[in-house]
Amino acid sequence: MIKLELNKMKKLFGIFAILGMCLLFTIPQSFAHETDIFPINDEIALEKTTIIMNIPKDNQLPWAFVEGKIENPAENYPVLIQFLKNDELVHVAQVNVDDEGAYEYKFRVRTVDEERTINIFEGDYTVKIFKVVYSTLESI
Repeated sequence: MIKLELNKMKKLFGIFAILGMCLLFTIPQSFAHETDIFPINDEIALEKTTIIMNIPKDNQLPWAFVEGKIENPAENYPVLIQFLKNDELVHVAQVNVDDEGAYEYKFRVRTVDEERTINIFEGDYTVKIFKVVYSTLESI
């Protein structure tokens, strides 16, 4: 059941991955997520997935990324990713989808210069991922 649920989550909204030396955030095993679909016309729909991201206060690594694979992406539509903290928009990204339906957005969460460290992201964030998908496989 857990393996099936994990596969379903990957399929619906992609994976927040750990990037070896570049891990930037952790996801609790039972994090909340929600996916809504809004029809645009008879062929395509907007799929919005909302998840929670946590960047630990003691994070030592500079980078994080959001990645995923869309099962039925509509051609020529990028993915829009919004990061909100306390319901306030703090960052927006737009990334292209490759021929296999995959997308990835890498972003800096920590900057270190000679004398100081700046945590760009820290704490809990709501992440909204917007994807344009075909409404049915027959539409492709």
